[in-house]
Amino acid sequence: MEHVTRIVIIGGGPGGYEAALVAAQLGAEVTVVDCDGLGGASVLTDCVPSKTLIATAEVMTTFDSSHEELGIIVEDDTPHNETPARVVGVDLGKVNRRVKRLALAQSHDITAAVTRAGAKVMRGRGAIGATQAPDGSRQVTVTAADGSTQELTADAVLVATGGTPRELADALPDGERILNWKQVYDLEELPEELIVVGSGVTGAEFAGAYQALGSRVTLVSSRDRVLPGEDPDAAAVLEDVFRRRGMNVMSRSRASAVRRVGDKVEVTLQDGRIITGTHCLMAVGAIPNASGLGLEEAGVRLKESGHIWTDKVSRTTAPGVYAAGDVTGVFALASVAAMQGRIAMYHFLGDAVSPLRLKAVSANIFTDPEIATVGYQQADIDEGRIDARVMKLPLLRNPRAKMQGIRDGFVKLFCRPGTGIVVGGVVVAPRASELIHPISIAVDNNLTVEQIANAFTVYPSLSGSIAEVARQLHGRKAEGPEL
Repeated sequence: MEHVTRIVIIGGGPGGYEAALVAAQLGAEVTVVDCDGLGGASVLTDCVPSKTLIATAEVMTTFDSSHEELGIIVEDDTPHNETPARVVGVDLGKVNRRVKRLALAQSHDITAAVTRAGAKVMRGRGAIGATQAPDGSRQVTVTAADGSTQELTADAVLVATGGTPRELADALPDGERILNWKQVYDLEELPEELIVVGSGVTGAEFAGAYQALGSRVTLVSSRDRVLPGEDPDAAAVLEDVFRRRGMNVMSRSRASAVRRVGDKVEVTLQDGRIITGTHCLMAVGAIPNASGLGLEEAGVRLKESGHIWTDKVSRTTAPGVYAAGDVTGVFALASVAAMQGRIAMYHFLGDAVSPLRLKAVSANIFTDPEIATVGYQQADIDEGRIDARVMKLPLLRNPRAKMQGIRDGFVKLFCRPGTGIVVGGVVVAPRASELIHPISIAVDNNLTVEQIANAFTVYPSLSGSIAEVARQLHGRKAEGPEL
């Protein structure tokens, strides 16, 4: 009887369920062990919910900031001698119920797809046995919620357990006034005064969203600017927009403690200052879910950060054990987790596989305006990791942007001197997540600025700015100055 390869996947997020689909398609016997519901944090508590919330905020922002310029008149009953009421409001309870409903529906769709493909889904927590059998297989113990256990035999194990919000000892969330990003969807009423601690991607996205929904937002950043790890020009645009819309952005201000005082919260900064609000959202990063899995006993090496070390085909240091997603600390993106999971299965099951190429990864920050990036970035050039030419074109010059009342944003391209091969790009614009794709194709396929410039674009369109930047780069001398 022919041996069927047995795959056990611990964790049902994008890294896990995408791997399950591939492995089942390639004929393996697949079991996904998951304790929260397929889709993981990405679908249930992170990416899908936050972007659904942001979609509502985006409609509010577009209406508030553009209707007068575009000639739209809205009548209300506010007497002329009083301060005009905000015409558009939000029912946060209704918004959050929709958020959770969509997340659950997406999780159910994923479960249906995985089971339809032939994989089995088990509810529980998985742990890897310390020893390998002579045939190379490993035991995985699955512990159900009631404490009962079941043993599975696996020829290969994929760990895709994700991450969880990092907590500060003096700022523990209570789920009511002090919140992490998993808990905000239980709010029934809009926070009157929201303090967001942390100005990375998560903090910036939520700060912008709640500001648009009508909260008074204070963003506490320990660094010189918001989004310290992103393109500096993009971060400057976003910080300017935040301040212009009334957000209190506090740079170089590190929070040391958060405590609840009745129906208020007090955030104490390291310099002794105290900020008061009605709610506080902690967005200070994530830690990997790598404990309790038997990893180190099985020979899996962990980094100092607690993440699992993997190579370019998702292998860990333990034979037959692979890892994917946020637990590896490679890139906290659903798209990267899914690719790592697929690569792991292709590799173990002997299919054609290409190693993970991080320089081809496109990413997006869902603020307003959005910030999308791909390939090499400004920091790579400034720090000498690559020699590249840079060109930036503000959207203010774009005719479609003028028509739509878009004032903020730009397109920036990076290309190699001499050859003109596109190696990276940044787009700051509404729907930058859609506009980055042609630049991603260029980076992935080593296209030149000449090829980008010669491709037809619709007139008028925001994508026309991508071709225009390429034309300007192509038209300058190989060592032309940065614009």
